[in-house]
Amino acid sequence: QVQLVESGGGLVQPGGSLRLSCAASGSIFSIYAMGWYRQGPGKQRELVATIPTGGSTNYADSVKGRFTIWRDNAKNTVYLQMNSLKPEDTAVYYCNARVAPTSTPNISYRYWGQGTQVTVSS
Repeated sequence: QVQLVESGGGLVQPGGSLRLSCAASGSIFSIYAMGWYRQGPGKQRELVATIPTGGSTNYADSVKGRFTIWRDNAKNTVYLQMNSLKPEDTAVYYCNARVAPTSTPNISYRYWGQGTQVTVSS
């Protein structure tokens, strides 16, 4: 069993910053790409940022220059630093990871966290 647990959401004023964390735990053989998605009120879930095991990161145009994604492979954790937050960044943020569990080391699956609320409001 693999679990993703997010933390770091909350209420922040426009222009403020938050840092989200997502730790993967359980019977993990290998973790491949990790990323963050979000779903705002009345909207579909959308990609925010992704980071592969190696190589370049990818960001949605709406967050480029404001958000930074990175990972600590030793801790099986991915982070999202969010600066210059705007009201339109208000959403539930979900962590996502492609993981090969120890039960099937040659087969990977996408796992999701439970989500963490980010609210940007004055």
